[in-house]
Amino acid sequence: MDAKELFNQTTFECSKLITERYSTSFTLGIKTLNKEFHYPIYAIYGFVRYADEIVDTFHDQDKPKLLAQFKKETYEAIENGISLNPVLHCFQMVVNNYKIDLHLIEAFLHSMAMDLEDIDYQQSSYEEYIYGSAEVVGLMCLKVFCDGDQNKYDSLVAPAKSLGSAFQKVNFLRDIKSDFHDRGRVYFPEVDFNKFTDADKTKIEQDIAADFRHAYEGIKQLPKGARLGVYLAYTYYTKLFKKIKNCASTRILEERIRVNNSRKLFLMVSSYFKHRLNTL
Repeated sequence: MDAKELFNQTTFECSKLITERYSTSFTLGIKTLNKEFHYPIYAIYGFVRYADEIVDTFHDQDKPKLLAQFKKETYEAIENGISLNPVLHCFQMVVNNYKIDLHLIEAFLHSMAMDLEDIDYQQSSYEEYIYGSAEVVGLMCLKVFCDGDQNKYDSLVAPAKSLGSAFQKVNFLRDIKSDFHDRGRVYFPEVDFNKFTDADKTKIEQDIAADFRHAYEGIKQLPKGARLGVYLAYTYYTKLFKKIKNCASTRILEERIRVNNSRKLFLMVSSYFKHRLNTL
C-alpha cells in the first residue's frame, strides 16, 4: 500500500468510527451489506452526521458560520479531489467515484441550514425539509448500490425517497421531546405540541404507513448486495414505528421510545433468514 492509498483508507476508517460511535443501528445495517458497499456508506454517514452535529450540538458557536465553512470545504473537496478533513476526503471520493449528483448535496445542506432558522412549517416547507434531510441521503446511498446502472437507479428513486421520508417522520415522532422542548422545533405542519392529541398522532402515522408500504416494493428490487442491509433498516424502523403507535400521544412527549439492543440483534437475524430464503 502506497502513501496515498494509506491516506485514503485512513479517512474511510475515520467515517467508520464516526458511524460506530453515533449509530449502532446504522452500523448493523452497513455490516449486512456486501463488503464493497461498507466504506462508501460509512463515508456518506460520516458526512451527514457531522453536518447534523453542527446544527444540533455546538450551541456556543456561530452555527451559520460553521455550516457555511463546512459547505465551502465540501465543494472544494469534490472539485479538487482531496481534503485534509478526513470526513470530507472520503466523502468526495464517493461523490466522484459514484457520480452522486451535486443537487442532492445542495438539498441536504439547505435542510441543515433550515434547522438554524425559526420556521413555522407548512406542508411545502415540511416536504422541502424532509427531501433534503432524509430523502436525498437515501438517494446518495442508492447511487452507490446501483453502481453506475442508471436505469436501475431511476426505477428505484421514488421508493427510495419514500423510505427516507418514513425514516425521518418516525425520527420526528421519536424525538418530539428533545426537538420541541430542547430546540423549539416543530416539523409537522398544523400541529400544536402544547395540545398534541391522539388524533394528531394517528394522522401522522397514517402518512408514515403509506410511505413504508411504497418503500417496501422498492426494497425487493434492490441489487442483492444491498437488499439485506436496507431491509434490516426498514425492519428496525417499522418495529420502532409499531412501538410508537402503541404509545399515547402524551407519552411520546415525555420520553424517547427505543428498540433495545437485544431486539435489534433478533431483527438482524430474522432479516437475514428472510433474505436467504428469498421471502422478503
